[in-house]
Amino acid sequence: MTDSSSHHRATADAYDAVAVLYAELFRDALAGFPLDRAVLAAFAESVRAAGPGSGPGPGSVAELGCGPGAVTAHLRDLGLDVFGVDLSPVMIGIARETYPDLRFEVGSMDALELPDGRLRGIVSWYSVIHAPPRDVPSYFREFRRVLASDGRLLLAFFESEGGPVTAFDHKVTTAYRWPVDGLAALAREAGFTEIGRMLREPVEGERFRRGHLLLRTAD
Repeated sequence: MTDSSSHHRATADAYDAVAVLYAELFRDALAGFPLDRAVLAAFAESVRAAGPGSGPGPGSVAELGCGPGAVTAHLRDLGLDVFGVDLSPVMIGIARETYPDLRFEVGSMDALELPDGRLRGIVSWYSVIHAPPRDVPSYFREFRRVLASDGRLLLAFFESEGGPVTAFDHKVTTAYRWPVDGLAALAREAGFTEIGRMLREPVEGERFRRGHLLLRTAD
């Protein structure tokens, strides 16, 4: 087993083990966070403004690392044709049961079973945080591969507040905080152009600043 597949298996197992509790705790994850909802709304509007791509339908978007599906459903409510992908079979089972009108698939963000240029948008909502830092460039290259011309990418992550990439004790499995400039630079190297960014300070019960990057595929 390669290092990458071993890491994927460990991450999936960790989320499988807490999936029911996680789904209950984060069922209303966007409630009370107007800035987070605003970023998702800006992403949805940006996807629509970019015009039709080569995907199977208008607004074809993948939420990668979708967990129990709440953000995928929110994107649907914003008018996008969206589906979810996650490493955890148990999470996908919960998502399918909770949102039977949406499509959810077990899969890995760095090896998507999609043709080149298929998607108009990708959302990685606190999911690339679990990738070992050395692997993040390969994730971004895969995102770029499956996105159509003028596609959109939204990243949400824990920001390191000016410091280096830092591992921390995420409640499920090891995760990493990233400096927003460092993550933007890696995305740029993979073929993305930054549209905008938003940093949100932690609220009560949160430990770290939240970072958000909205990008498009570069020409």
